[in-house]
Amino acid sequence: MTAHVAPIALDFEEGIDRKTLRRLRDRFLSVNQQRWDRACSALTYRQQIVLEVLPLVFHANHPALPGYIDADCPYGLSHYRPPSRTLNAARRLARTFSVRSEGKRRPDLDALFLMGSPGTLGHSVASDLDLWLCHRSDLPERGIQCLERKAEKLSDWAASLGVELHVFVFCAEDWRAGRQRAEVTGENCGSAQHYLLLDEFYRTSIHLAGRYPMWWLIPADCEPRYDECMRQLVDCRFIRGDEYIDFGPVSAIPEEEFLGAGVWQLYKGIDAPWKSILKLLLIECYAQTADQPLLSSVFKQAVFRGQTDADGLDPYLLLYNRLEAWLSDSPMAGRLDLVRRSLYLKAGLPLTRAESSPEQWRARLLTQLVERWQWPEQTLAELDNRHRWRAEDVTRLRRLVVAELTHSYRLLSKMAREHGTRSAISVGDINLLGRKLYAAFQRKAGKIEQINPGLAPSLVEENLAFYHQSEQGSDGNGWLLYRDLEDPADAFWQPAIRRSGNLTELMVWCYCNGLLSRSTRLNVRAGQTVASVSELREMLEALSAFLPFPIEPADREALSRGGRPVSNLLLVNVGVDPQAYLTEKGLHKLSARHDSLGFSGGRENLVVTIDQITFNSWHEVSLQHYAAGDTLVQCLKNVLASVAGDPSELPGIRVHGHNRGHGAAIARRVQELFSDVLRQFFAGGLGPHPLRYVIEMGRRYFLLQFNGREPGFVALDSFAALMEHLALPQGKYLPVVFDRHAIPEDPALRAVSQACEPDNIQVFYYIRGDRARIWVADELGSLSSWEQAVGNRRYMLAPLLRFLENLVERRTLRHSDVPSMLAGVQCQEVVNRDGYWRTEPRPDSNSAGALPGLEVQAVGIQEGGSGVRFDIFCGEQEFTAQEYGDRLIPAVAHYIRSQRESHEAYPAYLTDVHLPHDLDPQVYQLDIQTSQYLHYRSMLESALNQALQSES
Repeated sequence: MTAHVAPIALDFEEGIDRKTLRRLRDRFLSVNQQRWDRACSALTYRQQIVLEVLPLVFHANHPALPGYIDADCPYGLSHYRPPSRTLNAARRLARTFSVRSEGKRRPDLDALFLMGSPGTLGHSVASDLDLWLCHRSDLPERGIQCLERKAEKLSDWAASLGVELHVFVFCAEDWRAGRQRAEVTGENCGSAQHYLLLDEFYRTSIHLAGRYPMWWLIPADCEPRYDECMRQLVDCRFIRGDEYIDFGPVSAIPEEEFLGAGVWQLYKGIDAPWKSILKLLLIECYAQTADQPLLSSVFKQAVFRGQTDADGLDPYLLLYNRLEAWLSDSPMAGRLDLVRRSLYLKAGLPLTRAESSPEQWRARLLTQLVERWQWPEQTLAELDNRHRWRAEDVTRLRRLVVAELTHSYRLLSKMAREHGTRSAISVGDINLLGRKLYAAFQRKAGKIEQINPGLAPSLVEENLAFYHQSEQGSDGNGWLLYRDLEDPADAFWQPAIRRSGNLTELMVWCYCNGLLSRSTRLNVRAGQTVASVSELREMLEALSAFLPFPIEPADREALSRGGRPVSNLLLVNVGVDPQAYLTEKGLHKLSARHDSLGFSGGRENLVVTIDQITFNSWHEVSLQHYAAGDTLVQCLKNVLASVAGDPSELPGIRVHGHNRGHGAAIARRVQELFSDVLRQFFAGGLGPHPLRYVIEMGRRYFLLQFNGREPGFVALDSFAALMEHLALPQGKYLPVVFDRHAIPEDPALRAVSQACEPDNIQVFYYIRGDRARIWVADELGSLSSWEQAVGNRRYMLAPLLRFLENLVERRTLRHSDVPSMLAGVQCQEVVNRDGYWRTEPRPDSNSAGALPGLEVQAVGIQEGGSGVRFDIFCGEQEFTAQEYGDRLIPAVAHYIRSQRESHEAYPAYLTDVHLPHDLDPQVYQLDIQTSQYLHYRSMLESALNQALQSES
């Protein structure tokens, strides 16, 4: 084919003619045909059918053709006459297909174009097809939606033949006005760019059917007055208006597009870095060389000058030449090598094996470039053997790629700030793209870095060795990852693929980056640990069930919201035997206790370490290792914190434990605990609900509760410490919820906690022999408890009830405007019927009647930092702290003893206590909690009864 023909010059001042315009159109169509042929050559026979019938499926709305929706779907391409090869391809799909005449029916569709890499040096077998389907401007909304559905169905059909097809439906008028129906998706740039995309369209598009671009007929130097020239061509009837489609001029790129387009290319670069690097650098080049023509203008000028050879007009060759000229004359020449590698890898054509390629024209073009670059054979072999790249190779290259992408983004952002321009990309889209970039590239504690974002086809290893540091005589606890480590001695000279502080992190990193598959042969040198190949195999199965590989990027909907945990995998006791020291002593099973958190007679907690693997809604994978302190509760606290921000969807929890040391039982127990705690705090998709959750673990107790949205826990070393903590004052009503395996020896307390109600004072008692256990749950859920002798059962609760009724009476009087603020004092007995513990109301217990003996009252006075002092009244007799000082309690005890006829030393009870509102010197408490009154009553009664005993 002739590479050069006579130049065409259009002079709109001197006059133009229809013949010259047709010749110019045919010249563009000649280049168009070459690209079409080249695009087809890159496809298989079945894929070529897709490309061949695309115009026909939109031109003829025939039920036998792919993508058919219904009879009302818009159809008909302007001025389109399907060639015989297209009809033959359609009949191969549907034998009964035939074209019917539509008469003078007005077509619904203006034009159809293929744009992007097809027919260019940059096209590879992995490239997709982007189709622009342009409908007439007055098409009703229902018709547009029908076309969009048809486009989706057509894409599905193309995918079944191995073609990734994206169809963008719009009209030229909306395009010119910037009214694209677009949002950022996997293939749509949304609001990010307009003129940059149009520049790419004009230099890469292949016209498939319908009207021709008006842009072809406007000389590059006339683009500043594009509309004037276009009107002249139409109004003076040099062309027919219905033969051309007008997307408008693109004489320059507005500054406000650079940032949005840069972010968009970064977005694309996460999954396809080579093309994005080239486009990012072109955007940067455009921004810094605004005085030079755009590549679309260079392409059009060449065609006007008479150049019609597809080689010289190849869009990727034009792009590379521009970048080479720009980078060679700047301090950034070092980036040129990455540009060359990106172009070579984008082409996807290994020259060392290109003899058998059906696309000899691509091999010829690429060979010419490589010779021009003077690459050594080693570089070519390295790039051609990308399928053999190892993790270390990919990691080094990824650093270069991420550095380049980040550099471009920062430079474009800086330019946007310096010029004070308003970015063309919408705030929503830039946030969306920013989140995807963050999820892909941002480093943060615990995040598993994915090193292969489309850089190598596969990183699977045949052999992997996990080597504990102690194998080399070191004191360290870290792990090293090797390949093909058959002899342990080789570890002294062979470089490690990766080092890590724990085994799970190495396993998860290998899995998420594709080094590890079920066929990979594993070797473990466990050192001081008890890790084994079987344990790693079980971990691999757990990871495979938890997280399918490869990890797909998050979709738009997920990125439009904040990141939240979707699922967690907890690996318990990796490389650890939780019963090792017990087994050595023969103490591994000395009782019937099977709870993994309080196992055997020693009540040992068998959860030693936890590795928490989290997969979030942005498709990030992170790992947190818990190996010191209260590992299980720390992990539980962090899971609760991650849920508190959005409890509407609870994350999944999976737990796995190796079969060593009751692993399956431990996993079930941990799974059960996490499920119970999440259900309690976030029932109904709301929360966190106010409560205190008690877990018994290894002879200790842990109390979990939220402060706002922040979870915390308190560790208590004994049951007495737990009960003391439960009696503390609360800021609001907080019920106590015991874990299902906690306090198995105290079912009565569990029954009490389940019967507690807000805004009530409840007295519970349980009598066993001559002793009674008493619990008082106050209006905010604080739980006070003690034991006492039963004595006279009639009077067992009378002093306590009288005391509480006095409190309620005072509160009712003080809050007379809210007469039903408290429901009074309820009394319930704890009983065991048929093995079930419950509470039963005892209303008659409230009728305490008159109590014998003295009314003993205590009135507290706050004395600053020295605490509270009390004056005590026995009937009408007053004993003040000021008068008696340290002898107050003995003096009261002596007086009480003197008033008793029998002088017996039976206990004395306070019938009332008054506390000052400034009980805490820094806080004024209008309503002091009942538990605080009970605390001071207990303290005073204990001192008083001790003094009575000492007098006897």
